[in-house]
Amino acid sequence: MLIVSNVSLSFGKRTLFKDVNLKFTPGNCYGVIGANGAGKSTFLKLLSKELDTTTGEIVLTDKERMSVLRQDHNAFDDKTVLETVIMGNKKLYDIMKEKEEIYSKPDFTDEDGLRVGELEALFAEMDGWQAESDAEILLSGIGLDRIYFQDVMANLSGEDKVKVLLAQSLFGNPDILILDEPTNYLDINAKIWLENFLLDFKNTVIVVSHDRHFLNKVCTHILDIDYGKIKQYVGNYDFWLESSELIQKQMRDSNKKKEDKIKELQEFIRRFSANASKSKQATSRKKLLEKIELDDLAQSSRKYPYINFDIDRELGKNVLELKNISKTIDGEVVLKNLNLTINNGDKVAFVGKNERAKTTLFNIITGKEKPDSGEVVWGVTASYSYFPKDHAEFFNEDTDLVEFLRPYSKEKEDSYLRGFLGRMLFSGEEALKKVSVLSGGEKVRLMFSRMMLKCANVIILDEPTNHLDIESITSLNKGMKAFKGVVLFSSYDYELINSVANRIIEFKEDGKYIDKMTTYDEYLGRE
Repeated sequence: MLIVSNVSLSFGKRTLFKDVNLKFTPGNCYGVIGANGAGKSTFLKLLSKELDTTTGEIVLTDKERMSVLRQDHNAFDDKTVLETVIMGNKKLYDIMKEKEEIYSKPDFTDEDGLRVGELEALFAEMDGWQAESDAEILLSGIGLDRIYFQDVMANLSGEDKVKVLLAQSLFGNPDILILDEPTNYLDINAKIWLENFLLDFKNTVIVVSHDRHFLNKVCTHILDIDYGKIKQYVGNYDFWLESSELIQKQMRDSNKKKEDKIKELQEFIRRFSANASKSKQATSRKKLLEKIELDDLAQSSRKYPYINFDIDRELGKNVLELKNISKTIDGEVVLKNLNLTINNGDKVAFVGKNERAKTTLFNIITGKEKPDSGEVVWGVTASYSYFPKDHAEFFNEDTDLVEFLRPYSKEKEDSYLRGFLGRMLFSGEEALKKVSVLSGGEKVRLMFSRMMLKCANVIILDEPTNHLDIESITSLNKGMKAFKGVVLFSSYDYELINSVANRIIEFKEDGKYIDKMTTYDEYLGRE
């Protein structure tokens, strides 16, 4: 059991949270949520003793093992993939290395014999002979190709390193499992595998994630970091959302009743305090007035941008036709004889492991790349706005946010543009920041602002949820669902795909694809 007792954490004058008391028990999965900067990852670092508390203590029951998903992707570059995974169980790994050292000695002593006997007994007790097999099962489930199992970590891509480190954290049945954004870089099959792994996991899981579907699937409890506190809710993310909104509504309704009562008492006191026959009643009401306390409706750290894609022209019947599109890059067939007709009303999710195919297709559709063969035909009424996955080119100029948006807006006045930026959470002087200094999430929100001002009737989004918090993802989800035009998008966010798309196109290898008019749940056979 992991116990958090009267914990507070401050950095200078800023207090992230205070007086936190929690118990983490086996068989439960605790999802940690909160706005960007609220302290989610910091809280995990406190639990894993990477950071010290300002006050209070964190106690892990003796002999229980904690495993943490590591964020340093290059820490194991000199190790093989399988070795890196097994290192997740430090005690077992240390036994293996000590055994190897003794067996490799040229002069094997009696003491070495005794010691290696002890080690072999411990090794067998910890199922050491199954270690490599168990590591391979984890790696296969997470979606790493077997060709990399014996490779050194330095040869892997950043995305594959993340998968190995996730397998490392899961290895060896830890008592406490701490995961910070474990679904990053996982495709849908790997996510489903991880969901099932955690659902079957008998010990304690504490996870930070921006993936709403994942939190709903695996969490038994939600820890909400807000208002400088950490509050625990029993249930998944949707239950927390309903419960927290209900609590806020009840407090607002309660305050409204109290405010009405205060006005009534104040009016009576004003009218009759000078009236001798009513003076006792006025005094009595003064005492009642002093006892009424309004509920403290503190300002939440959560902020939702207003994402709404309007169109300035209705779409006709013909939207977009792709005729025999083929593209080969660096000897790899990315698209092969692709024929697609996009119709009015389509909201198409492009899915699958072949990310290059999705991005290449979007770039061809928008004219950023040319196909090797084939034709792109846009309808005469169609206009598009594109959110590219790599949008660094938009932020090279030394301009402020207002000047960045001005070319895309019909209204050129500063007051209009600053008001628009305010709805996208760039309030006050933030609108005059240079675009080059924006964070990843801020750049994404600014790109959405650009798209909204263009009022196109076709929007194309390539992995739009990268760098966003749950609040911004929720707002984007609503905006895409409400959009009256055509949507073409790629994403790994299950909830976004399932709630927006009415057509699924999955890219396979060698340019092949599957095209179905269906929801994502139906496509995956989950309904």
